[in-house]
Parts: sequence; structure tokens; C-alpha cells
Amino acid sequence: MPHWKLTIAYDGTPYHGWQIQPGLPTVQGTLAVALHHITGERVLPQGSGRTDTGVHALAQVASFVLESPIPAGNLQRALNHILPASIRILSVDSIPQEFHARHSARRKTYEYRVSPQRICPPTLAPFVWNCTWPLDLSAMQQAAGNVIGTHDFTSFAATDPDLAARGGAEGEECSSLPAGRTAIRTIFASDWNLESELLIYRVTGSGFLHHMVRNLVGTFIDVGRGRTPATSLPAILAARSRSAAGPTAPPQGLFLVTVDYGPGDESR
Repeated sequence: MPHWKLTIAYDGTPYHGWQIQPGLPTVQGTLAVALHHITGERVLPQGSGRTDTGVHALAQVASFVLESPIPAGNLQRALNHILPASIRILSVDSIPQEFHARHSARRKTYEYRVSPQRICPPTLAPFVWNCTWPLDLSAMQQAAGNVIGTHDFTSFAATDPDLAARGGAEGEECSSLPAGRTAIRTIFASDWNLESELLIYRVTGSGFLHHMVRNLVGTFIDVGRGRTPATSLPAILAARSRSAAGPTAPPQGLFLVTVDYGPGDESR
């Protein structure tokens, strides 16, 4: 049976996240309905991570198995014809049987976009956090560098007790970790840049806890506002308490940018 890998871009605004939920529009559920319409098969595509409500993706990856021997190009065209304009299939690739969109991923890159404009254009507002406070970019960059390396990120994980039942977003897990799970993650890159009048935070890691990127951004914004010293990040990490870190940034500024599966297989 053909094993498929999809690279997907989507505007998360109209969806309650990636993961299928009864009675609610989700990216995974919408894609499953489209595949059933095309092939008559009921499959549930597995994503590289469960992006949350309102979070976007430039290159989400999903994998699944079909019985239908449909060519890759035909499958891509058919999906893009049926799917709403908010979801686009960028590529369709045949993959080895052992490939899994989530389990095979080695690292992921997220991007968070902040607009400092006093009046944010309505065409931009669904895709940024409109922060009008004066922000010290150099202090934010200093703080961002302090999370590079391998750390326990409990202080930056969501504390919603219902997450354990629903499953994680922005990755695989939540702060209410089951036995044997850990909040330790490795961050390979973490930096802020000013690009085309937007403040953009990019972070690459081995994996991310639920709300971890948004909690990092909220803390860095507090640093930029002067409410939290840039040098306090090591102490916040060491506290292993959500109350030690800053607020959760809103979802609309967050994008899943790339998922890396190793040499020669990076989805962008």
C-alpha cells in the first residue's frame, strides 16, 4: 500500500488547531474529509505536531497510508481542488513504510511575528501580535540566547489540567506529563530579528511543549518592555514553575516553519 508524506501550508485562523475534534473545524479533520472524498478511504493523517487554535503553518508535514494506487501529482491536484483556500498541499511524496511525520522528525523550527505598528493593517492583524509598547530588541535577543542548549522547560509549558486528556500542541506533550515523559528539550537556535518592520522570533528545537514557544515569546516581550531582566532567564528555567515566566503570547503570531527529518529530507 502506498505510504504518503504531505507538506502543507495553512492559515490557522478558521480552525481549532490541527488535531481532530468532534463538531469543530480542524486542519486534520478537514484533510481527512478531503481524502475520503477523493479515495473513498477513511484515513487520519498524522501530523508532525499539533498546532493550536489560530496557529499557522508554512510547512506542516503529515503522513498516512492509502490503498488506492493514485499518482502523487494527481493526489496533490485533487486535494488542492477540494480543500478550502486556507489549506494548500505544497508537495506529495512517496515515503518508506517506517516513516512517521511525528516520530521521524529530528527538529522543528517555529517563527513568531510581532508588529510594533501603532495601527496594524487588517490584512496583517490575523498573522501577528500587535505590540505597541516600546521594546528593547537587544535585551530580547540577549534573553533569547539564554534558552539555547538542553534545559528543563517546565516553566514555559502550559498548565491547563485538561491538556493531558486532549494531547499537546506545538509538539507532542503538555505540562501534565505522563510517567516516563520529560520537559527536557534541546534548543539549537533562538534569536530575534527586525525584518520589514516586523519583530520576528525564530526558534529551532528537538521538540516543544504545549504553548512553549508562545510562553517564551511572552517572557521575551516582558524583557523588551523592561519588566523582566534579560539575565533572569537562567533563574526562570531553574524554577521549573510556570508562574516564574511571562504571559502566553496570542496564537495568531505563531507559524510552524520547517520540520527536519535529516540529510536530504527537510520540509520547508
